[in-house]
Amino acid sequence: MVSALVARSAAAFLIAAVAGALAGCEQRQQSAAPPPPTVTVAKPVRRTIVDQDEYVGRFVAVDSVEIRSRVSGYLSEIHFTDGQMVHKGDLLFTIDHRPFEIVLEQMRANLAQARANLAFTVADLARGQELLHNKTITEQTYDQRTQAKRVAEASVAAQEAMVHQAELDLNDYSNLRAPVDGRIGDRRVSVGNLVTGGNGANTTLLATIVSIDPIRFEFTFDEASYLRYQRFAGNNGQMANGEGGVTVALKLIDEQNFQHTGKMDFVDNVIDRSSGTIRGRAVFANPNGLFTPGMFGRVRVPGSPPYTALLVPDAAIGSEQARKYVLVVDDGGVARQRYIVPGQLDDTMRVVKEGLTADDRVIVNGLMRARPGTKVAAEEQPASASSANRDAGQPKAE
Repeated sequence: MVSALVARSAAAFLIAAVAGALAGCEQRQQSAAPPPPTVTVAKPVRRTIVDQDEYVGRFVAVDSVEIRSRVSGYLSEIHFTDGQMVHKGDLLFTIDHRPFEIVLEQMRANLAQARANLAFTVADLARGQELLHNKTITEQTYDQRTQAKRVAEASVAAQEAMVHQAELDLNDYSNLRAPVDGRIGDRRVSVGNLVTGGNGANTTLLATIVSIDPIRFEFTFDEASYLRYQRFAGNNGQMANGEGGVTVALKLIDEQNFQHTGKMDFVDNVIDRSSGTIRGRAVFANPNGLFTPGMFGRVRVPGSPPYTALLVPDAAIGSEQARKYVLVVDDGGVARQRYIVPGQLDDTMRVVKEGLTADDRVIVNGLMRARPGTKVAAEEQPASASSANRDAGQPKAE
């Protein structure tokens, strides 16, 4: 009985000892502070940049021509494939020549008759001069022969003009050629149909041609932007000045970067009263025919003179409702919150207009592990990564 009590007392003592040891370990673990989180810091990148404004616009052709005939007749031949590229002077349509050949022959016959009549009146007038000198005919008769010669000369001139018109109808107007280089659309009339020509509103539309290279891009911008552009666009205050126009960049809806460059060549002379915007236009080279009239795109226009700015990785910027901030590490290794005024995004780098200095150490990696007012273990970003961020912010060369 005594031995059983002693055994139970020894077991209780061991359990109490183990429990105490475990409690002590837990207290030591709770009292030990966790190590500060490790973050990567880097100083802002200093670079000369230009603010860029972006607008949505649409491509339009430099030349857009509707092919209509100047003469009426039956369409006999089509010399192109729908949608092909054509060059100025290429034969497109042929209207039946036979009626125009007949008209030309008639006009030439009328011209020959008029010339024969002119020859007769010239000879008759020459005879009249001799008769008038011998007082055989009166002056009135001589004047009548003179007038007949002038009428015959006018008739010859009129018939020559009619022959020239008939030659134009046969050789030029019945053979419709491309007036500009570009891409032709589909044929609107098939062979055998009657084509109505002339200058009226009821003429037959045969096809359309739009020029492709170069091509224009039209967009609109507000009045405030217009004033800002005009003030820094050059010595003459014009952002569109022929070859010296402002350089702009463009991207299509399926592209990530503004990889196409062009020149501003026109700004309208009137601001639209209803919208308060003005129309601008840029010209782009299009040797491969990638741009098509009617296609949408985004254009980037320089919005400021060059200036020196500080840039940080866009991923290093946090949001607090409507305000933006970054975390910087001070000399004591404590993370501090700095509210900033961000500018435009230049690839992966964001311009900081206010709130930072060039010597601030900005947390660029580990932002979620750091808290304002707490210590952090700051590691400087390697030079290679820093230079990579700097290169990533540079505009791409064309």
